[in-house]
Amino acid sequence: MRKLSLIFLAFWAISCSSSKGYVKPKMRNSSTYILTEISTDPTYGYTVSNPVKVGGVKKNEGPLNERRFLNALTGPNGEEVSYYRKGSCCVFKTRNGYMGSGLLDLYKVTWEGATDTFSIYINMYDFGPLKAPKGFGLKK
Repeated sequence: MRKLSLIFLAFWAISCSSSKGYVKPKMRNSSTYILTEISTDPTYGYTVSNPVKVGGVKKNEGPLNERRFLNALTGPNGEEVSYYRKGSCCVFKTRNGYMGSGLLDLYKVTWEGATDTFSIYINMYDFGPLKAPKGFGLKK
């Protein structure tokens, strides 16, 4: 276990050392992105194979970008969302990670009146077009 922790720390330090190729999305403020679309793909953000790609790890902004994305979401009727990071999982290949690999972060998201908590997978190594997952709304 200790060896795995050391490997992860080394992975983190090396993967955060470069900023080439990172394009930052538009910002509402320093803690919230501006999202303009809701995905029609029912797997977007909800599956390991189709995570939300917020990028930023190479500028030491990966976790911050994850929160910026989540802060841009609302419930389907404009409800304020709450979320917490459940943990990391799911090793995947990426040229932006350490030795060609990265880990997804899993967040649990809900809002007042929701009948369930939703699991959203986020990739902080790679950037892609940002949309709200199906079933969520956009912060105005």
